[in-house]
Amino acid sequence: GAKIPMSLVCLKGLLDEEGGKKAGPRPCMLYGYGSYGICVDPGFDAHLLPYLDRGMVYCIANIRGGGEMGRHWYEEQGKYLNKRNTFTDFIACADYLVEEGITSSDKLAIEGRSAGGLLMGSVLNMRPDLFRIAVAGVPFVDVMNTMSDPSIPLTTGEWEEWGNPNEWKYFDYMLSYSPYDNVRQVPYPDILITAGLYDPRVAYWEPAKWASKLRVNNTSLNSQVLLKMDLEVGHF
Repeated sequence: GAKIPMSLVCLKGLLDEEGGKKAGPRPCMLYGYGSYGICVDPGFDAHLLPYLDRGMVYCIANIRGGGEMGRHWYEEQGKYLNKRNTFTDFIACADYLVEEGITSSDKLAIEGRSAGGLLMGSVLNMRPDLFRIAVAGVPFVDVMNTMSDPSIPLTTGEWEEWGNPNEWKYFDYMLSYSPYDNVRQVPYPDILITAGLYDPRVAYWEPAKWASKLRVNNTSLNSQVLLKMDLEVGHF
């Protein structure tokens, strides 16, 4: 296995021991991306202050597929036929936060966008019981259909990241984690999906059809799958 670094921030003293006992689990937002060798470095973000002021813990999982631990973290361990490492790393980070008492599964929210939306879709299929809420922004979730259609402008270039599905070894492996293709009849947590009608990178129909399939297959009576489609914007 590999040790996965995480960056964590919260109000000072929030996780301190109380009366000799560890503080109880806190609401937590776990963010991940893990693709293209991109580093998600910790830095100041004013948008996080409302979370922190309300007693939440905010955490970034520096999973394989990113570049935080060097080029091998991406090239050798986080793409092509090793892409599932990205998803299992994120799940391991979430499990750690729960096991350490920092949060609990009923207080754990997760977030990712674009390729991070693929991450959200995959981990929700693998461990829907582990999370309370998921936020997936402009999520790349219909991997098989998009990567199998070279008429889409960005498809052939993306083969350098995911593999060429015209080769069976890549087709079979991509099919094993493609979020849309692996939706199951299980209880999913609350899910918010956001998308843009004019998105040139992740076509609007990907999040739309994913939301529809999740709604049909979600067996929970206590959760919702919400889709917010902005009719004026693109990917960013």
